[in-house]
Amino acid sequence: MSHLITLAVHVHPGSRRPGVGGTHGEALVVRVGARALNGAANEEVLASLASALGVREYDVSYLRVTRSRDKIVQVRGDEAELRERLNALRHRVT
Repeated sequence: MSHLITLAVHVHPGSRRPGVGGTHGEALVVRVGARALNGAANEEVLASLASALGVREYDVSYLRVTRSRDKIVQVRGDEAELRERLNALRHRVT
């Protein structure tokens, strides 16, 4: 049974080392290669999170998008599995 979980992410656009891992305060860090132009970084954030969490891209969406690096996203999937993967990602440094 799938559930929606909400999480805060902190985005590093234009990163030389894209990846998902670590924390910035309570937020999960997402580093993307795309620059913050015309929404390219926002799209790459969703794709990176989907890949890192093992869900389809359309299972990840923005709940709140701002022009800042701090975003709120929702992820649909198995709650226990998502929480386990998130815990591992938070303790991983990219």
